[in-house]
Amino acid sequence: MILDLESILVLVSDIVFNISEMKMTGKGAFTMQKKNNLYSIPRKLLITLSLLATIAGCAPVISKQLRQQIEPDLTAEDILKDPDRYTGKVFMVSGTILETEITEEGTFIKILHRPATFRGRPKDVDESAGRFLALTDRYLDPVVYAKDRSITVAGEILGKRTLPLGKIQYDYPLIHAREIYLWPLTPELSRPYPYPYPYYYDHWWWRRGYWYY
Repeated sequence: MILDLESILVLVSDIVFNISEMKMTGKGAFTMQKKNNLYSIPRKLLITLSLLATIAGCAPVISKQLRQQIEPDLTAEDILKDPDRYTGKVFMVSGTILETEITEEGTFIKILHRPATFRGRPKDVDESAGRFLALTDRYLDPVVYAKDRSITVAGEILGKRTLPLGKIQYDYPLIHAREIYLWPLTPELSRPYPYPYPYYYDHWWWRRGYWYY
């Protein structure tokens, strides 16, 4: 299971709330008390929670079962040169959405390929092997799957689909999407109060072993 940042924060908040009145004694034990909206949290607990959050946030977004079907030496450049040659192969493509169109066949997503991180997130670089076309039977709203959103798609290659691109005809490698991950938007962190980073985040901040709110 992959947890997003919001889910992790909710989980941590629940843990803090549930153990806020707990007192434990003995070797390796800790004491936590709630006093005037102030929580004293042991360092070991914070380290453990931080590690859990880090691990959850580093997992690939495409399932292991599907990733195991991808040939490690197969590249986007190879497929773009001759899409028909790789028909039936499983491939993962990451990039930015160029266009989303709903048709009788399903939802088509035009993707500008980008190099990807370990998780599958497209990198913010001026580098691309070319364009891909993903097809899914699901209804995907073009307002949500909008232009310039980051996306990762994995599925079987169906060959090519030739479509107009400006004044030329472009051969798009067509992928029947089995898994699609639309990457969350990352708005800039708002700072309505003059607390310096990293102590301030929304209405919670951390300083010298205490949570304040």
